[in-house]
Amino acid sequence: MAYLYIKPKTDFSDTKNLRLRIETEDPLFYGLKKLKIRGLELSDLPLAVFNLVELEILDMSPEREACLNFRLVRVPKQIGRLINLQVLILDTNELIELPREICLLVNLERLALSNNNLSELPVGFKSLQKLQSLHMANNNFQDFPMEICEIQNLGFLDMSDNGLQNLPEEISNMKELHTLLLFYNRLETIPESICTMTSLHCLWLGNNFIRELPRDFGRLVNLDWDKRYVSSTLDGNPLTRPPLEICRMGPRAIDRYLTSSKSRMDPVRNNSWERNGISEEGEQDEEKEDATEKDW
Repeated sequence: MAYLYIKPKTDFSDTKNLRLRIETEDPLFYGLKKLKIRGLELSDLPLAVFNLVELEILDMSPEREACLNFRLVRVPKQIGRLINLQVLILDTNELIELPREICLLVNLERLALSNNNLSELPVGFKSLQKLQSLHMANNNFQDFPMEICEIQNLGFLDMSDNGLQNLPEEISNMKELHTLLLFYNRLETIPESICTMTSLHCLWLGNNFIRELPRDFGRLVNLDWDKRYVSSTLDGNPLTRPPLEICRMGPRAIDRYLTSSKSRMDPVRNNSWERNGISEEGEQDEEKEDATEKDW
């Protein structure tokens, strides 16, 4: 256990009742300066905490059940002073909004906001370009926050258990995204552009209202198609195109099914056959007859 160096003129007078210990040996964040605040300390948070500009990790999540009676209802705008923060954990509070000043934390790499009551992100959120991991499960988002699509380095995004009704085509702008968790939402369709996100290794869409997958969904060959993961990915949807049993066979089976399905539904091709008085089966029969004649 170590203590954070505080500059001589830093105003820290109103924190005398806080047990402020700064960890530098946390196995998850080895070598970073960390401050964890919870319980009564969280319910009466002194603003002087935000004078600790050297902080790199700030954890203000209740975490343990005994602490759940003490939660943050708002994040002070002074959070913007902590310009060296790399990790900010605000899980399991009662936040309904975030201050715009959070967008000043341009060194953030991980932001945890799950289990709150958020429905939107502050304007300017896209300025967090170093963000690699964003956790926003179990909130009240109905619309996908468009500014997230402009965060180029984001690799992990969890928006499961919200009220999301659609996904924007711009979601494919996140070229580095390898994990996208969207289960337990209200999604009915998936944008075609998601099929270009070949960096995805984990895509969970279970327990939505999806009836069919995009035409090129089978091209996401880097997804883990193990059967046990397919259940998390797609189970709980009223899928008909393709059926879940096809999905379990992997990307090639999905691609074959959707390609075949598109051919049967192609009106231009079907109309061409009808104008010539030829069905697909008839065309195949004629080919067989020609082949037979050639054999003779």
